[in-house]
Amino acid sequence: MASAGPAPVAAADGKEPLLGAGEAAAEGEEEEESRDVVETQEHYKSRWRSIWIMYLTMFLSSIGFSIVIMSVWPYLQKIDPTADASFLGWIIASYSIGQMVASPLFGLWSNYRPRREPLVISTAISVAANCLYAYVHVPHSHNKYYMLTARALVGFGAGNVAVVRSYIAGATSLTERTSAMANTSACQAVGFILGPVFQTCFTLIGEEGVTWELIHLQLNMYTAPVLFGALLGVINIILIFAIFREHRVDDMGRQCKSINSEGEENDALDQDTEGNVDHVAVVALNVLFFVILFVFAVFETIATPLTMDMYSWTRKEAVFYNGIILSVIGIESVIVFMVVKTLSKKTGERAILHGGLLIVLVGFFILLPWGKKLPNIQWQEIKNNSIPRTVPTEMLMPFWSLQEMQLPSNHTAEPVGCPLTQSWCLNTPMVYLAQYLSSDVLIGLGYPVCNVMSYTLYSKILGPKPQGVYMGWLTASGSGARILGPVFVSQIYTHLGPRWAFSLICGVVVLSLLLLEIVYKRLIAFSVKYGRMQEENC
Repeated sequence: MASAGPAPVAAADGKEPLLGAGEAAAEGEEEEESRDVVETQEHYKSRWRSIWIMYLTMFLSSIGFSIVIMSVWPYLQKIDPTADASFLGWIIASYSIGQMVASPLFGLWSNYRPRREPLVISTAISVAANCLYAYVHVPHSHNKYYMLTARALVGFGAGNVAVVRSYIAGATSLTERTSAMANTSACQAVGFILGPVFQTCFTLIGEEGVTWELIHLQLNMYTAPVLFGALLGVINIILIFAIFREHRVDDMGRQCKSINSEGEENDALDQDTEGNVDHVAVVALNVLFFVILFVFAVFETIATPLTMDMYSWTRKEAVFYNGIILSVIGIESVIVFMVVKTLSKKTGERAILHGGLLIVLVGFFILLPWGKKLPNIQWQEIKNNSIPRTVPTEMLMPFWSLQEMQLPSNHTAEPVGCPLTQSWCLNTPMVYLAQYLSSDVLIGLGYPVCNVMSYTLYSKILGPKPQGVYMGWLTASGSGARILGPVFVSQIYTHLGPRWAFSLICGVVVLSLLLLEIVYKRLIAFSVKYGRMQEENC
């Protein structure tokens, strides 16, 4: 990094000092040299400390989603027996609904005011919402709606992702951007890793746990994770006040005034912002990002019901084993993020995005049921004669005989297997565990690649202009995907089964690959498009 030259000294009265011809020439040379000065060492350290606070905020945002994702269904069944699988889909989707609404609002807020304001307010909302989630068992009725509200508010607080991404885009040069975005996505992935890990650790507390009657608080495997998340949120707020500062650099890394600092106006933007953003590329990347988040939301949401249906896992086993599997996937993702930073310098972001989508396609193709063995049927469904009218009796008889022979002696045990309320259980082959694990590995490889490349390309296309609103829309499109993903699972998977669900996902990914091919040449950096930088330097 270039060292800063001597700072110019103003006249005592605050006016510009008068210069002779020689002095004017010398000043002209100094101004020319100052254009090569990127920033002072103090500014550099402060800028990256602030970026690291943004990494932490991103980490906590993903923790808020993943820390309960594996336990929402069993907890919902415990606190409100009237809730069904369809309502589960809406509870999981409520997080993303809240984030989708909040992201453009926080993004707009961050374009005109100090970013500390939306960051602190949004984090405080998430802390309060996590505390509410810990108390959803207290009301005597309508508990499922309290859970729905809590998750929606947690998602609303997570709308600060748009602020985080826009800050990092504005506080990094083009050469730093891919690495910074990869680090941001890595922190997000670590949140997705540690969320299920924390949930898995907290299962040791058990479903009953400890109760403090005085404050009506139950500390158990369902509430301990969200209370821990609330504690992390409080720590985040303290660090934002103590360390975070506003910084902005242009695409070449030169220090600029930040429009988010107090007392500065929007005309602080320099001439490098001149030019029009390619809105076709912007829309295309929003669509691609929607697809990427949609398929991952489907994969993440379907893990628990799929494994319970296919492998006869209990609720606790499904939470525990899938927590471990998703944790391993998260570790894989972090490694991928680190590798992508180096690989993108050789191949470019567009080619890596294309490869990531291909890997995701293969991962879902593997999940298609291929064998002849059918999943085990829940014995209690047959015992209670809760048989769908659409199922022919001749199809049921072999399973009836089999299940009668396998009935456990303790009929009060939790029923396991594929429920007959899902009629496809009687004619759809099971997804073998080897298929499921192989798919986990491939999706865990492809998703992080697509995630970081789409964010990086998006921020480069937008250029040095304030990106808060644009990042808000990108985050909102991802949130929309997280809304439709769980709903897709609760409807298509429940009624038609894994064959239809995964086939449709494969079709969506193929269409996204075609879209990428169409807009491939438009996905270039703003500064490259207007000839201010060479593409190999980005």
